[in-house]
Amino acid sequence: MSLIGTHVAVAGGLVKTGLREADEAGAEIIQLFAGNPRSWAPRAANPAADEAFRAGCAERALPVVVHAPHLINLGAPSELVLSRSLAALELTLQRASDLGAFAVVVHAGSSVTPGRRTTALAALPELISPLVDRADPSVRLLIEPTAGAGESMASTIGSTVEYVAALNDERVGLCLDTCHLHAAGEDLADPRLIDDLADAVALIHVNDSRDPRGSHRDRHESLNEGTIGLPTLAAFLAHPALAEVPMLVETPTHQRDVTLLKSITDKGTLTEFATTPKS
Repeated sequence: MSLIGTHVAVAGGLVKTGLREADEAGAEIIQLFAGNPRSWAPRAANPAADEAFRAGCAERALPVVVHAPHLINLGAPSELVLSRSLAALELTLQRASDLGAFAVVVHAGSSVTPGRRTTALAALPELISPLVDRADPSVRLLIEPTAGAGESMASTIGSTVEYVAALNDERVGLCLDTCHLHAAGEDLADPRLIDDLADAVALIHVNDSRDPRGSHRDRHESLNEGTIGLPTLAAFLAHPALAEVPMLVETPTHQRDVTLLKSITDKGTLTEFATTPKS
């Protein structure tokens, strides 16, 4: 069975806010930002807080994922943005190690300028592989395809396959987001959708979408309250390759949605969970 959990806030403290939210949601796994997701400036180090958080997670047997800042763009044409992105990602990998996390999630990035995607993809190995070489081997880097806006480097299944092939590093995995895939135009009910990526998927963000399929808009909605719906989410999660892949919700009603996801998996066979009334 997959571990099921949620993204938690930590602005009030890793333990006081983060672990409290985890406990309230009944989370079996959590994700957090180790700093301000919309700033290049790192959060001041607090080794005592890190140790207290690690101890609290160990007590709960609670795995941790760190989400990298949204500003990071591994396909940026600007040398300044690219250098800042690499520095921020390396720091995030270090912070994940400090916190005892097993993975860092980072968005796949945008090539920004039309026609640059091939060049940006070709540069990935020399950008990412050295970071992974220097990182704690217990922390795995996971690439998250985006919703397809702008010059996205990976959003659809096809473009993500190309991204993985260009990177060519088995140490780096994938985090798929159901809202992103839906917004990129993919049919989540297609039972063969992720066949070509199955071996690389290490984490799932399970989110409904406020916008229609193909909108390229990344706006999460509570499960079964958006344009994807619970039957389609259940069909997607029923893929055999996802049977033991951890799932995290990033929704405004995360406590309710963790409970809902657990109720689906308790059915034993996700595809049998055809309808669920909205709450």
